[in-house]
Amino acid sequence: MPYRKVAAMERVRLVFKNSGLTLDELGRRMGYPEELARKSAWQFLNKTSDPRLSMLGKFADALSISLKDIIK
Repeated sequence: MPYRKVAAMERVRLVFKNSGLTLDELGRRMGYPEELARKSAWQFLNKTSDPRLSMLGKFADALSISLKDIIK
């Protein structure tokens, strides 16, 4: 269902915007190495239209929220 995937990424972007984190911080929390953290987080937020559940899980863990809050 593409509608749910788009809605999930819209929620991801909104949660990130309200988190106060930088892209570097988000990337590190998602498990990316220091030198790739910013770029990887940016790509996830801006270039992903069909995210894998594992990526949504990493994002949820990075922001200490439930995965259910993203994929409702």
